[in-house]
Amino acid sequence: MPLNRRTFLGRSAAAGAGVAVAGSVAVPAEAHGRRGRRRRYAFTVMGTTDLHGNVFNWDYFTDREFDDKSHNDVGLAKISTLVNQVREEKGRGNTLLIDAGDTIQGTQLSYYYARIDPITARRGPVHPMAQAMNAIGYDAAALGNHEFNYGIPVLRKFQEQCDFPLLGANALDAKTLRPAFPPYSMHRLRTPHGRDVRVAVLGLTNPGIAIWDRANVSGKMVFPGLEEQAAKWVPKLRSMGADVVVVSAHSGSSGTSSYGDQLPYIENAAALVAEQVPGIDAILVGHAHTEIAEYVVVNKETGRPVVLSEPLKWGQRLTLFDIEVVWERGRWSVARVGAKVLNSNTVAEDPQVTGLLTDEHRKVVAYVNRTIGTCTAAMATADAPWKDEPIIDLINHVQTETVEAALAGGQWAGLPVLSQASCFSRTAVIPAGQVTIKDAAGLYPFENTLEARLLTGAQLKDYLEFSARYYVQTPAGAPVDTAKLTNADGIPDYNYDAVSGLTYEIDIARPAGSRIVGLAFEGRPVDPAGRFVLAVNNYRASGGGAFPHVADAQQLWANSDEIRNTIIQWVQAQGTVDPAAFASVGWKLTREGAPVF
Repeated sequence: MPLNRRTFLGRSAAAGAGVAVAGSVAVPAEAHGRRGRRRRYAFTVMGTTDLHGNVFNWDYFTDREFDDKSHNDVGLAKISTLVNQVREEKGRGNTLLIDAGDTIQGTQLSYYYARIDPITARRGPVHPMAQAMNAIGYDAAALGNHEFNYGIPVLRKFQEQCDFPLLGANALDAKTLRPAFPPYSMHRLRTPHGRDVRVAVLGLTNPGIAIWDRANVSGKMVFPGLEEQAAKWVPKLRSMGADVVVVSAHSGSSGTSSYGDQLPYIENAAALVAEQVPGIDAILVGHAHTEIAEYVVVNKETGRPVVLSEPLKWGQRLTLFDIEVVWERGRWSVARVGAKVLNSNTVAEDPQVTGLLTDEHRKVVAYVNRTIGTCTAAMATADAPWKDEPIIDLINHVQTETVEAALAGGQWAGLPVLSQASCFSRTAVIPAGQVTIKDAAGLYPFENTLEARLLTGAQLKDYLEFSARYYVQTPAGAPVDTAKLTNADGIPDYNYDAVSGLTYEIDIARPAGSRIVGLAFEGRPVDPAGRFVLAVNNYRASGGGAFPHVADAQQLWANSDEIRNTIIQWVQAQGTVDPAAFASVGWKLTREGAPVF
């Protein structure tokens, strides 16, 4: 049977389950035997991923120490302490430290040095993430998709400021199809036996960059599939003398894609790479924001195990690949690989890292606490996953006004403008009284930009049905537990869209695909052939979440400024935010016509 994203999951999971050994994975038996006579050497490759601008154990959106329900900690300062401990235990010369991407986007600290005091300015600052990673002593890092969010000039400046290579074997120049970044790095580890171990680190990034950051990379770079490029480079690395090949892949392990089949490449392809490409010993996995201490996949061609590990996100975990090699037949070969993760909440922040960036941290704290207006009543997202809340209406109101102004006087000015928004955080609050930048930023933590797309009434119905899959089917009369009502089939909050400008009910007693009831515009049933403008973020417009129709819809307008900034500027211009001016109940959950809430 040919391997594809549908057959992969069951096959590789079953194979991995049969090979896993607690703490380490052995290569086939011929690598053992006469242990006492063979020269052996052990070393450790440490790995982080999806740091997303986190240096300090600090939440700039709430302006206090980071905490979550699992009491995780975040930040490179914590990772530095763990790294120092491992180096002390193993010996620094017996370790490497790598990252799997998404480094320079995600917090207000990283935003500040991309947009407010940009590193690209003449005599601009050194990016805090470069300063911290240089101080800790990273050996290599793969490119993540969010590296491209601020444009190629910011990424290139960050690359220049790093003392380690940014790797991307499948980030190619669009004209020459040659690597636009170093594909790999080669590292020599000295052994007590007079023969160095040569460790190759191959960097692979996410093909979704081509659609998520189309505006920044179109015509400049292309991003072919991970399997294709790994199959090209791994044999080269072996022929160059690599004894061990470690892949740092900004790609999850599930074999799925969040944007459907718009591209022929799989977004989360790390385990497919392990199964299909011979010659890989370990893969540091990123992008999916999940914790995988150790996951083993058997390579189809060689029958050898490949060990994968993903250290969660934001510096919450540190992966350790413990690798043992044996000298045989005139070269080093891998005898054992084991993986585990360390929790950063078990250690204190490294004062050398926090001290290095104290001034930068203080500048950003002052920035996010800047007052931009007032609000007449408090608004919160706590109930927004199941109720039409004013705080989500605020996003949609600002987006609708922005698109209407942009289209005014033009060809599309007569069409009604609708808007989509998601609940990105269940803890966001706009307080009564003074409103600060951090309040607005906490409502919209992503660097999404705004577009206008042309959709029909029938397409909007499909769009809403797709969104409504988010709810667990709940029969009429059955008790409703909000803790179990949402995220059906693992759908995250950011993939549930509420659409303003329409009225509709979502009947959660019905099966997914037939839940939208009473869809109307201005009190009349929506005409399936009617045309509407949808104000939509660029992630959704480019296919993020695989919502139907929108990615193929005609683009009427696009903006390069972040939606978050648009909200901040709107609040500043208004001076006072009054929810009564824009809040309405456009949608509600029902069961057989009876409201759930």
